[in-house]
Amino acid sequence: MLSILLQAAAGSNTSMIYNVLLWVAIIGVFYFFMIRPQQKKQKDQKSFVDNLKKGDSVVTIGGLHGRIASVDATTVTLEVDRGIKMTFEKSSISREATVKPAAEAEKQ
Repeated sequence: MLSILLQAAAGSNTSMIYNVLLWVAIIGVFYFFMIRPQQKKQKDQKSFVDNLKKGDSVVTIGGLHGRIASVDATTVTLEVDRGIKMTFEKSSISREATVKPAAEAEKQ
């Protein structure tokens, strides 16, 4: 067992450098293909929610369509039909109603 460990230690300088470079490359791929796009998406969603204004047509996370009747600090009141108003948290607003979802846009 000791002879195996000694043999592995003798040629490990170059293999250790390759192992470190491999791990750096894997972390870089994860960052640029998974973490960075998610952060950008969150930033875009936050700016969208912060810029909501009266009269915008929106869709909630639950799929409810409505027009914004009023905007408060943390809540939004949607008019879903004539005279029917519902209050939601700002964070529950998913997207603008006039914008097509990405899946529908790709089909066309």
